[in-house]
Amino acid sequence: MKKLIKDYIIITLGVVIVALGLSFFLVPADLAVGGVTGLAMVINNVFPQIPIGAFMFILNLILFIVGFILIGFQFGAKTIYASFALSGAIWSIEGIVHIQEPLVNDMFLNLTFGILIQGIGMAIVFYQNASTGGTDIVAKILNKFFAIDIGKALLLADFVVTFLAGITFGLELGLYALLGVIINAFVIDYVIEGLNMKINVSIITSYPQEIKEYINKDLNRGATIYKAEGSYTKEDRTVITTVLNKKEFIKLKKYIRNKDNSAFVTVSNVREVLGKGFSLT
Repeated sequence: MKKLIKDYIIITLGVVIVALGLSFFLVPADLAVGGVTGLAMVINNVFPQIPIGAFMFILNLILFIVGFILIGFQFGAKTIYASFALSGAIWSIEGIVHIQEPLVNDMFLNLTFGILIQGIGMAIVFYQNASTGGTDIVAKILNKFFAIDIGKALLLADFVVTFLAGITFGLELGLYALLGVIINAFVIDYVIEGLNMKINVSIITSYPQEIKEYINKDLNRGATIYKAEGSYTKEDRTVITTVLNKKEFIKLKKYIRNKDNSAFVTVSNVREVLGKGFSLT
């Protein structure tokens, strides 16, 4: 339950970030950069009496069923929450702030800052095995069944929306929207890659037993032990290798510094780890 509450708090944070990027930069500038949001902007331009938030709410109510069927209950439940929360956040901002024009008149600045803010928020939501609904669900399906990076899958799913945006708002805005979708794809993949980043640590130490036990018992991680020989000293040495997240690595580094200040430690970033204690897919 504690982990579930934490997941939903993080999803809420991601949703709020997405809503800020949309409400303050993309929507006022008519930059329909894909997704149900972009489609809602196109519909709102044709039928101004239909609020963007309300349209998103109704369309997401229909689309989330696909997530339940193809990806699973946990994803479906989180997606329902995230999509409704995003619709509600945008609706609330529309009612409270009454933003009629972009914060700046430069279209490229609106696109850049809007996409960066939105992309970070979407990456946080995707990282919690959720989505904000609409074409994000399509992207998640492509990611699951065809192993396409989530950002690039979203680019494929959003292409049609950007095409409609070009017809509705003009070629220039359509091209800006297409550029936004492309940037959004890379921002999402970059942020998720950073969140997924693990650290491979190799340790040569005179206290292998103590360090191994610290890794096993205090960090609850596994390790592999190698026997080696120093090329200069010709002495037998023990090499310990393990893979940790960033927080665990900081703890281990502090322990090694206190236990053996002559230890030789090499560190490298790992983009993905499959196995017990990490991702299994």
